[in-house]
Amino acid sequence: MSLNAEESQYQSSLQVTPNIAKLVPYRHGKSVAEVERELGITGIIKLASNENSLGPSPHAVKAMREFASRMNLYPDAGTYDLQQALAAKLSVSPESLVFGNGSDDIIHLLGITFLSEGDEVIQAHPSFVRYEAAATLNNCKCHLIPLTADWTHDLDAMADAITDKTRLVFITNPNNPTGTIVTQQALDRYFARVPDRVITVIDEAYYEYAANSSEYPNTLPFINSGKHVAILRTFSKAYGLAGLRLGYGIMSPEIAGWLNRTREPFNVNLMAQAAGIAALSDAQHVQDSVGANESGKLQFYTVLEELGLPYAPTYGNFVWFDTGTDSKLAYTGLLHKGVITRTGDIFGAPTYLRVTIGSEAENAKLLNALRELIGDHKTS
Repeated sequence: MSLNAEESQYQSSLQVTPNIAKLVPYRHGKSVAEVERELGITGIIKLASNENSLGPSPHAVKAMREFASRMNLYPDAGTYDLQQALAAKLSVSPESLVFGNGSDDIIHLLGITFLSEGDEVIQAHPSFVRYEAAATLNNCKCHLIPLTADWTHDLDAMADAITDKTRLVFITNPNNPTGTIVTQQALDRYFARVPDRVITVIDEAYYEYAANSSEYPNTLPFINSGKHVAILRTFSKAYGLAGLRLGYGIMSPEIAGWLNRTREPFNVNLMAQAAGIAALSDAQHVQDSVGANESGKLQFYTVLEELGLPYAPTYGNFVWFDTGTDSKLAYTGLLHKGVITRTGDIFGAPTYLRVTIGSEAENAKLLNALRELIGDHKTS
């Protein structure tokens, strides 16, 4: 989705900073309660926001219950215990970690810390909309580099687009909304060309779902080799803590030090810190989440191939596929059958849907509804 000024400008008696007036509010998916109110039906399932259908780790729930009585206290502003636990798990220096209110928070921090008016940002398109928002917020131009024909980042074209004004380059791996990845070879080729002054942000929000693939790159060595790299990950997806908003970045202590100057005090709440530490100790829950996702992929692929609907093989917990019709019509049809999805028009792909891989039963409900919808479309 492009931040189109024509779409976002609105009349106001207030004097709003011009670049802020260009920002488009984030279009979140409908909630279950919202759809139930609008349509008067029950049994709705939400497969629009890439949430973990297994829920959070029981360890995390237990920790939150224990910490509930401490909610009158401010959280640890330095996130010390969480920092130590994660550093040990990743075998990185604690000083190389930055925590945020979701990884979105760290994208915001990177923008306000390293972008000045007139600087430039590069990202793939379609990809996560918050990168362009970070550029616009700081009065910078964002270059949108089209994905390849197979919905993958074109890192050669992104490297070609780097100029003397480029400060940040965002690479989403796996990419949202397409679920595709860039390989080690492609990243090696990219880093051989990128100037040292450019910070490359590799957003690995869906890391746990992709990490076991032999094609998925190991990006931590880029930091160890002295590259200006920030790797973003989150507890929202495989760990099932989306409601707590807990993300983190791995980077050089120098970059982390600057971000820790600009982040808000107490930006990670008490419950999130407690749940994050507990979730890290529950490897089985992550393993189960990844295993269920792999099974869900096969459910999707089987039916999509049966229906003749092209899709991008996914490394995340969602599937990007062509409905063969207006995605808004497909979305509405599925909504009336009790399934919330995400339309591709906001990503510049008007016939595509992005659908979260849910539980086996949720997937079956969606896929049966899709069969009915496609059948209705063919007979109409």
